[in-house]
Amino acid sequence: MAPAPRASIFFSVLLVLLFALLVERAAATGVFQVRRKFPRHGGGGDVAEHLAALRRHDVGRHGRLLGAVDLPLGGVGLPTATGLYYTQIEIGSPSKGYYVQVDTGSDILWVNCIRCDGCPTTSGLGIELTQYDPAGSGTTVGCDQEFCVANSPNGLPPACPSTSSPCQFRIAYGDGSSTTGFYVSDSVQYNQVSGNGQTTPSNASITFGCGAQLGGDLGSSSQALDGILGFGQADSSMLSQLAAARKVRKIFAHCLDTVHGGGIFAIGNVVQPKVKTTPLVQNVTHYNVNLQGISVGGATLQLPSSTFDSGDSKGTIIDSGTTLAYLPREVYRTLLTAVFDKYQDLALHNYQDFVCFQFSGSIDDGFPVVTFSFEGEITLNVYPHDYLFQNENDLYCMGFLDGGVQTKDGKDMVLLGDLVLSNKLVVYDLEKQVIGWADYNCKFQIHRNCPFICRNLRL
Repeated sequence: MAPAPRASIFFSVLLVLLFALLVERAAATGVFQVRRKFPRHGGGGDVAEHLAALRRHDVGRHGRLLGAVDLPLGGVGLPTATGLYYTQIEIGSPSKGYYVQVDTGSDILWVNCIRCDGCPTTSGLGIELTQYDPAGSGTTVGCDQEFCVANSPNGLPPACPSTSSPCQFRIAYGDGSSTTGFYVSDSVQYNQVSGNGQTTPSNASITFGCGAQLGGDLGSSSQALDGILGFGQADSSMLSQLAAARKVRKIFAHCLDTVHGGGIFAIGNVVQPKVKTTPLVQNVTHYNVNLQGISVGGATLQLPSSTFDSGDSKGTIIDSGTTLAYLPREVYRTLLTAVFDKYQDLALHNYQDFVCFQFSGSIDDGFPVVTFSFEGEITLNVYPHDYLFQNENDLYCMGFLDGGVQTKDGKDMVLLGDLVLSNKLVVYDLEKQVIGWADYNCKFQIHRNCPFICRNLRL
């Protein structure tokens, strides 16, 4: 496994609205391009700083992921993470482009408004930022409108002085960042994919947040974007709104190649390959599933029966916006012992909470596969090249980290990030309330005359 080149900081991924056979004609689809903010694998430079950057990203995300769950927001949605991937979407008529984070932990689409207080005007990602002007083709959502009433805790958001006032929202995160603004409706542009593989422009009216003020890390220029595109389960999400308008099925999927760079992020029914599924835990904010066991090299880890009972939070979080994987201490130590069972004399070193070691052989030949087993007899295999990432000079570090994500009741919760989701087609079927996956080669090539993932192309 070679280190990722510097250019992979901005590798391309496709966000594809896939066309499903045997569905209503109204269920159209579309195409976006997304990029990753930074690589998981270090490609030179200071190893400690690279590892620290990964930890800072995940720690900041977890503060948002769990810290905002129970806050009364007076609006809708909890865009709870910075996310690793971003895309440019077109909003308005005439349309303008906005760079937004693609995030499975968020429930709404929001972008920064014109004259936003605290919004950065430049970005360290090398992109041009744009602030949305609702005075163009947008329509402000009033406090008496159905969207506002349906998505407010007490009928009317606390910030609304009257029913004719704009429907306001304030989202505060556990890491101290925040966004405040109001809701608008406008058209979102995308390319519709027809059955013969051609694309034509299309659009849909979406209600989204217009951010008037940012606070904390969201106002930083280093990795600034124009907003967040959420793929959460709430009725307020862009996915739910498109599904309610019979534009797409309420299904999305992603296929991420975190080693080489590339992949897809898709809305709509995925016809091939077929995936086995496990039920989503009900009545929780995020995508949680019931983890039932872990094996290393085919041998089941001996863990207490209560290990995966996460108290009030329930289940294990599947989160593509988290880079690594986090396990409760007892689980982590047992897994670590099993992974290095053949190499008990190997010198292990700690760097920024990571266990690292020198190894010159093939890690796929030398280390075992880690398998997670879930309700419904579905397993998820994590290969050595997934959980061991190379920095430089044959220095490898473990992507499983000690300490699960702690919930409000003090329980350590398993959180599985894109480290374990790499090179897997992961399908979130919100109609059936299941999630499933299959091993898949997410590396792909795009033909110049095929601006979408061709139906018969092996990814």
